[in-house]
Order: sequence, then structure tokens, then C-alpha cells
Amino acid sequence: MPEDIRAVEQMVRQWQDRAAEKAERFGRMQSRVEDIQVTESSRDGAVRVTVSSSGMLQHLELAESAGNRPMAALSAEIMRTVQAAQARIPELMQEAVAETVGLEDSAAQHVLGEARRHFPEPPEEPEDEPPSRRPGLRDMEIEVEEDAEAPPPARPQPPNPQPPKPPPPRPRPSGPDDDDDGDFSDESFLR
Repeated sequence: MPEDIRAVEQMVRQWQDRAAEKAERFGRMQSRVEDIQVTESSRDGAVRVTVSSSGMLQHLELAESAGNRPMAALSAEIMRTVQAAQARIPELMQEAVAETVGLEDSAAQHVLGEARRHFPEPPEEPEDEPPSRRPGLRDMEIEVEEDAEAPPPARPQPPNPQPPKPPPPRPRPSGPDDDDDGDFSDESFLR
């Protein structure tokens, strides 16, 4: 029976060694994943962003040329660039997993699956927009009808009536202290 105990002890030590090795590899994977940062730029270079491994925006840089765009177009370009950066995170995570714990591990596959589910696909590139004549200003189109009749003349407004006069002040009842103006008497106003 002592040999059975030694075999069990050896099996437990091997299991502990494998668990410690696996924990060390997962620690390296976690460190590598946490260090992931992705930097992307818009096609024209006016927008540059950096996101962390969690997809959070870490840095935003706008070139001077970005200020000439309508705010809606600029915000759309920023979001498109952030999404492009976030879309690269699963690929970089897969590299970190492959180099540390291996792609065969079920826990690693779960982490990668969550990253693919959480981060967006790369955004579609917008069609080239025609350049505006003056950046930042929208064109205003006004239709003019050639046969348009003149609008009817405005109806004359009646003259403004005089505002009503305020009512005359009410006479005060006379009392024993008529020589007092009543404003500063010693009597309480709560009678």
C-alpha cells in the first residue's frame, strides 16, 4: 500500500505542477492582452485614435484640417475610426492567446469568442462625398416659382387700444389716529 500512496502523491504533484504552469501561462496571456493598444487613422489622416484592449478610447488626435468639416461629418469620422481600431482587438488577442496558452484551450477559446462578439466588425468606408464649395457650410437650395403671384396685401391691423387705467386707490377708513399715516403704528396688522 505504500506504493499506492506514492503513486497518488506523484499524481497530485504532477497535477499541481501542470496547474501552476497553466496559471503562469494565463498570467502572461492576461498581461499581453492588457497591454494591447490599437491606433488607427482616418483615410485622410485628419482623425487619429488609440483604444485599449477593452475598446475604451485612450487618445484622440484631430488634425487642423478636421476643423473645416461639418460637426456631423467629423463625429461620424471619429466613430468610424474608433470602430476600425476596436475591430482589430480580437485579432491581436488571438495572437496573444496563441503565443501564451495556445488556441486549443477551451477557456482561451471562450475569451476569444467574447472578444469577437463584443467588438464590432470593421465599419464600411463611406462613399466619397463631393467637396463643398466652402467647408463647414451647407448649401441652401431655394425653389423660385417664376409665375408666382405676389402675396395678398396684409390686412390692416386695428389701432392698439389704450391699456386700461389702474383703479383709483381705495380710501382708508378714518380712525382714532387720523394724524398718523398708519404705516408705522404700534398696532398689529393681524387684528
